[in-house]
Amino acid sequence: MFVQQTFASVGKVLPSVLAPLVLAELAADPGWVGVYYGLTAVAALFGQMGCGSFIIRYGALRMSQVALVLLGGGMAIAVEGWLLGFAASAIISGGGAAASTPTSSQLLGRVSPPRLAPLVFSIKQTAVPAGLLICGFLGPALADALGWRGAMLATAAACVVGAVMLQPLRARFDDDRVPSQRFRLSDFRTTIAAVLVARELRALSFACFAFTGIQSVFTAYFVTYLVALGYDLAAAGVLFSIVVAVAMPCRVLWGWLGSFHVAPRRVMAGLALGMAGSVAVIGLSSAAWPVAALALVSVVQSATALSWHGILLSETARLAPAGKIGAVTGGVLSFGQVGAFVGPCVFALLLSLTGGYGTGWVVCAIPALWIGIGLVRAREPVEPPRHGT
Repeated sequence: MFVQQTFASVGKVLPSVLAPLVLAELAADPGWVGVYYGLTAVAALFGQMGCGSFIIRYGALRMSQVALVLLGGGMAIAVEGWLLGFAASAIISGGGAAASTPTSSQLLGRVSPPRLAPLVFSIKQTAVPAGLLICGFLGPALADALGWRGAMLATAAACVVGAVMLQPLRARFDDDRVPSQRFRLSDFRTTIAAVLVARELRALSFACFAFTGIQSVFTAYFVTYLVALGYDLAAAGVLFSIVVAVAMPCRVLWGWLGSFHVAPRRVMAGLALGMAGSVAVIGLSSAAWPVAALALVSVVQSATALSWHGILLSETARLAPAGKIGAVTGGVLSFGQVGAFVGPCVFALLLSLTGGYGTGWVVCAIPALWIGIGLVRAREPVEPPRHGT
C-alpha cells in the first residue's frame, strides 16, 4: 500500500511541479493551476463517494490497480498540451487516484492491530510525502531531459508498472471481496449520510475539509510561488523536496504519539493550529526573506499540513462499521476533496483579484484555525492512548 500510494502521489503532484514550464509555453495565467486542481478535486469527490461498492465487489487491491491505471492514463492525456487535454487529464487522473486511500484503508483496517492503527496508517501515509519528494527532485530533471511532456509520459508509464507490480498479491488480499455487491446511484447519498449522522465522523469530515484545503494549496502553488519570488525552477524543486521530506518522519511521529502517548484528537488539534499559523506566516513572506527563514516556516507547514493523514484515517477506520472501512473512509475523504476544490479555486480568485499571493495564503489558514480551536475547546471525553490490545 505504501508503494501504490507513492505512485499515486507522484502522479497527482507532478503537474504542479511542472506548472511553471507549462504556463510559460502556453502563456497562461498562474490561476489556471488552481483550476486544474479544482477539477481533480471534483472528480475525486465523486470517485471517493462512489468507490465503496466497487471496493467490496472487486477487492481493495484490484481497485488500487484500477486507480493507478486511470491516473497514468489521465497524465498521458495531458501531453496534448491545451485546455481540453488538461481538463480531461484532471478529471480522469483525479477520479482514478481518488480510490487509492480508501482501498488502502480497507485493506489495512482488516490486518492492523487496533492499538497500532495510528502508527500503521501513518507509516503507509508517508508514501504521500515520498511522492512529493520524488517529484521535487526528479520532476525538473526529467523535464530538462525529456521536456515536460516526456516527464508526464514517463510518470504515466511508471503508474502502470506499479499496477502490474501489485498483481501477485491480489489472491491473498482480495479474499474478502463480495462479487454479488452492486453499485447504485444511491451509494453516493448513503456514503455521505454515514459520516454526517455520526457525530465523531462528522467532526473528522470537517477537519478533513480544512486540512486538505491547505495541503492542496501548498502543493499546487508552492513551487510557482517560489519562482515568483525569484527562485529558478530547479532550486524551487529542491527546496520543495527538502521541505516535504520532513513530512515523512513527522507522519510516523504523530502516529506513534497517537498510538501510545496522546489521544489522537489532541494530536489533530496541535496539527491544525500549527498548519494555520505557518501558512499565514508564508503569506507574509517576501523576496527579501533569507532562504533559511522561508524554509523554516515551510518545514512547519510540511510537518503539520502534510502530516495529519495517518491520525485522521486511523480514527476513521476505528469508527467505521465492520466491512465498511473503505466506504466510510471515502465519505470522510470526500469532504477533503471539497476542500481540495475550494482551496485552490479561492486561492486562484484571490491571486487574480489582488495580483499577489499573500492574501490567499492567509485566507486558507482560517478553516484550520477554526478546527484547531474547536478541538482544543471540545468538552466531550477524548479517547485515552491505546495501551491494550
